[in-house]
Amino acid sequence: MRAVWEADVDLVVVGSGVAGLTAALDAAELGLRVVVVTKDATDAGSTRWAQGGIAVVVGDVPGDSVGAHVADTLAAGAGLSDAAAVTEIIAEGPAAVARLRARGAVFDPGTDGRLARTREGGHSAFRVVHAGGDATGAEVERALVAASSDRRLPLLTGHVAVDAVRDELGAVVGLTVLDDAGLPGVLWAPAVLLASGGYGQLYASTTNPGEATGDGVALALRAGATAADLEFVQFHPTVLYAHDPFARSSSRRTPAVGRRPLVTEAVRGEGAVLLDRAGRRFMTGVHPLADLAPRDVVAAAITRTLAETGAECVHLDATAIPQFALRFPTVYAACRHAGIDPVREPIPVTPAAHYACGGVVTDLHGRTAVPGLYAAGEVARTGLHGANRLASNSLLEGLVVGARAARAVVADRQVLHGTGLARPVPSTAVPLAPRAVVQRAMTGAAGIGRDAAGLAAASDAVEAVTALGLPVDRAGVEDAALTLLAQAVLAAAGHRTESRGCHVRTDFPERDDVWQRTSLVVGLDTAGRPVVLEETAVAA
Repeated sequence: MRAVWEADVDLVVVGSGVAGLTAALDAAELGLRVVVVTKDATDAGSTRWAQGGIAVVVGDVPGDSVGAHVADTLAAGAGLSDAAAVTEIIAEGPAAVARLRARGAVFDPGTDGRLARTREGGHSAFRVVHAGGDATGAEVERALVAASSDRRLPLLTGHVAVDAVRDELGAVVGLTVLDDAGLPGVLWAPAVLLASGGYGQLYASTTNPGEATGDGVALALRAGATAADLEFVQFHPTVLYAHDPFARSSSRRTPAVGRRPLVTEAVRGEGAVLLDRAGRRFMTGVHPLADLAPRDVVAAAITRTLAETGAECVHLDATAIPQFALRFPTVYAACRHAGIDPVREPIPVTPAAHYACGGVVTDLHGRTAVPGLYAAGEVARTGLHGANRLASNSLLEGLVVGARAARAVVADRQVLHGTGLARPVPSTAVPLAPRAVVQRAMTGAAGIGRDAAGLAAASDAVEAVTALGLPVDRAGVEDAALTLLAQAVLAAAGHRTESRGCHVRTDFPERDDVWQRTSLVVGLDTAGRPVVLEETAVAA
């Protein structure tokens, strides 16, 4: 496919969420010519939907410490978090939040003049700062977009990233894109930073927006990078289970597909409790933190409870929280829209696909194994999350690693400009499967509770409808990414024969010490199919 336009810059950032805009702003301040590419509107990604806040220790909460935050993160990661990564990223959190506030982000104040704090699942202290009650992501996105506008940072909206362009030695020299009309272009640059988010749209029901189709992970794999921990897809325990207005029967609530309203974990952090259909607190005795256990524990407990009781949902009783509508305006509005009054009645909730704990393998500066290709945010696997993400560590990671990646690009600049070789722009066919088939297969077999037979059947179902094709528009690029990610997640999930964190195997229900501190690295074979390449030890 011949490009109809070309442009030259120093750095292309793919994605306009917290990691992408932080990196772009920092890189521009360091003197680089930067362009941000996003396939939708600037603020349409996952960042703005983050409710709870940013987990950070700034030293003004008695009894809390960076060490305690590190310990909580390692515990949530279930043995697969990289201790060095956890320590470095969390230690840089206070400075990163300070820079964000300097760029205009406004967080909720407490009654004592300090920032207000809340607590979420897996945290041993009230350390999560928030904005707009439960609209932290929206405030972070607003501030970064405003800062980008103030700096006149070039933003190329309505363009989907297709493939990295590489030179004869395999180094990145640019990026091919398609606009909303399917017209191709090329951005020539010695550095491309992927900050395109996760792959929640692999599943029929998710908290993720429609943009979360795994494009960045797929692009990186096709460019020769590797991914790890892809089997660890975190399901948020509490997503609003609302009546689908298009269901044939209005006598019962049925879960609608697509993006579902999140009920932030901070609601439980401030006193709400989970109840089964009989009104029993079923988290008591499951974990020492009960309703504030890590997300994988709560989501699995809800799934077991639904199976045991035959109910369609559990209930989150938040009626004892004072001024609920003021503290959680986003949740309150979603509930009222669904005909639920959380002030007077429990909120019906179920788990839904939420966060990809794995992604493109990078170092702590966003570098991948491909020269000139970087990744930061949910698209990347730094080792912070391991087998299960600790609540509100995601915005923190985006801020810290986004800034680190910008500095890495500057540091690598001399090397990145050193090839001077030919820069071909190839067009190649890729495997494509219908999105509905992929989502149905993944939801049925690769959600909470997996087994070998189901994973194999899902792989066969996707394979049966997969054909080679050349994506000619955004939908095609997204479908290609989802097809590749489905194959990759199924391969990793089938290979890990244990239950750990977000990965629950009903045929291997216990943790197995053989897998302790072992991550599965996925790459493409010579035929372009995702395969488990190796089992890599994670630093303790």
